[in-house]
Amino acid sequence: MGTEFTSTAMEYNIENLDKDVLIQLYKNILKPRMVEEKMLILLRQGKISKWFSGIGQEAIAVGVTMALNNDEYILPMHRNLGVFTSRGIPLHRLFGQWQGKASGFTKGRDRSFHFGTQAYKIVGMISHLGPQLGVADGIALASKLKNKNNVTAVFTGEGGTSEGDFHEALNVASVWQLPVLFCVENNGYGLSTPTSEQYNCENIADKGLGYGMESHIIDGNNIVEVYKKVSELAKSVRENPRPILLEFKTFRMRGHEEASGVKYVPKELMDAWAIKDPVLNFETFLRENNFLNNSENTTIKAEIIAEINKDLEIAFAEEAIVSNETNELNDVFQEFDYQIINYDNKLEEARFIDAISNGLKQSMEQHDDLVIMGQDIAEYGGAFKITQGFVEQFGKERVRNTPICESAIVETAMGLSIAGIKSVVEMQFADFVTSGFNPVVNYLAKSHYRWGQQADVVIRMPCGGGVSAGPFHSQTNEAWFTKTPGLKVVYPAFPYDAKGLLATAINDPNPVLFFEHKGLYRSTRQEVPTDYYTLPFGKASVIKEGNDVTIISYGAAVHWVLETLENNSDISADVIDLRTLQPLDTETLYTSVRKTGKVIILQEDSLFGGMASDISALIIEHCFEFLDAPVKRVASMETPIPFASQLEAQYLPKNKFEQELKLLLEY
Repeated sequence: MGTEFTSTAMEYNIENLDKDVLIQLYKNILKPRMVEEKMLILLRQGKISKWFSGIGQEAIAVGVTMALNNDEYILPMHRNLGVFTSRGIPLHRLFGQWQGKASGFTKGRDRSFHFGTQAYKIVGMISHLGPQLGVADGIALASKLKNKNNVTAVFTGEGGTSEGDFHEALNVASVWQLPVLFCVENNGYGLSTPTSEQYNCENIADKGLGYGMESHIIDGNNIVEVYKKVSELAKSVRENPRPILLEFKTFRMRGHEEASGVKYVPKELMDAWAIKDPVLNFETFLRENNFLNNSENTTIKAEIIAEINKDLEIAFAEEAIVSNETNELNDVFQEFDYQIINYDNKLEEARFIDAISNGLKQSMEQHDDLVIMGQDIAEYGGAFKITQGFVEQFGKERVRNTPICESAIVETAMGLSIAGIKSVVEMQFADFVTSGFNPVVNYLAKSHYRWGQQADVVIRMPCGGGVSAGPFHSQTNEAWFTKTPGLKVVYPAFPYDAKGLLATAINDPNPVLFFEHKGLYRSTRQEVPTDYYTLPFGKASVIKEGNDVTIISYGAAVHWVLETLENNSDISADVIDLRTLQPLDTETLYTSVRKTGKVIILQEDSLFGGMASDISALIIEHCFEFLDAPVKRVASMETPIPFASQLEAQYLPKNKFEQELKLLLEY
């Protein structure tokens, strides 16, 4: 028997494929088509809210999924139903997901394919598209670190290749030789924008050359070609880990989503691709070449229809989700069983920077697979030399220099967490987090709430002014993250706290933004335990006690408070160092306010929208009857932070705090 057969519009080379494999390919490509056809009916009936059709593209999702082993992760898009059905997810759970039922994967909190499931090794996309490419890097890195010889496949569309995340993820994967198959489904349009307006090269695969990366163009409508080629490449990557860029030429026969329509597509183009329908062509091929007779085909379709109808009944019969405020709030964070780890009495004087370095090193020893990543952190030791000597002790696999690509590295950290590895990411300066803002606030922060996946990531944030570094190296931007549910925010002011809180941050399975004020690195010293120890989140430190006023602050501003009180020994004040901003220790705040009756809050950040505003509001709401004066906020000017020392001194609130404190006491 020959191995190459001609069907209506394409040829199938079935060399080395037996009948069982061909039939399984057919069943797997047929099933998502039939499910979709049913979903389109339900959409018109108002029984699901939205649908992103993959009709015309099924061969890619199915072929790639069947080419991978079941323990290998796949990161699909919203048009890749075939990934989910080929992995054997019960249809009633998918139907429940699309109807917002509890049997779905997100408890009604997200829709469509915006979910993941560790049971099936699938990690769904978020609407921002690009971040999943970097997440795939992290999963692949974990495979490499654990010597698992696994492949990770991640999907995007031709529109997604215009995002910076695409460049960053491919660059990191190439530099680190990560076993990732970057699968680009090129269906000609990003919503309505044609490829001619997306990129200016003939093929997306051509971009592989720029990354030093192998690339291939595959007929995305030919299920046999997809399955065989991806199987061959996956086998090769398992043996020789490296990234490969795959461009699948295909077409979607319906709109970006059903409300979009396809009026922007020329009719002749629709007609040309209709002839290349991946399901109908493969069915015709199997029947014409006696791999499938009419009776067998009828039986296969009847079984799929029966499964769809049966599972729809299950999904429709399920009660709608009942909202429960406690459940919603409890699912924002992964539960963390904080363990108190005490220390012996051996203390040594340490600078703020030494305490952080020592704490990080001891955490690397506590967690033998903990990975730290950042620009220049390996041999160079980091911009502030916090990781100096780490490479010699822990090796370059765990102490990883990164390209300048904050977004991809945060995403890689998320991928490591999905694969069970903790990581610490160093932002060279907290200001640079803007280049990785999306994955922090939309991926790390929301993953546990959305589908129960912890983001076991600590992001170290060297921040703050007083060092004449100007607008791009001196911001203290904690308020960007205290606003975002799902993130924990730590901001110590003393070496002792920094070391203990950093250990807790790394132990905590939730994403933590760990702010380190640069001005404190070498200016602040304290007796610090030499042992590894932890300190609890959500517990403020009462540094001084008094009766006249409650002073609340954090970070470098705490030291400004203490300096002011040293110069005004007649002022009797409670001084509260918050230490952690999320969670916030409101109990300690309220207890002090009820005692003193007056409150002043000092922050280094500019005033509007900062921590002081929310703390002020909380105190007014909960302690109003105890107040003897308005709550006073003191903060930096409402400008970006300037460079010149005299301008910076005017900007920062340090010099005006004393005056405002005395005015409050006189009220």
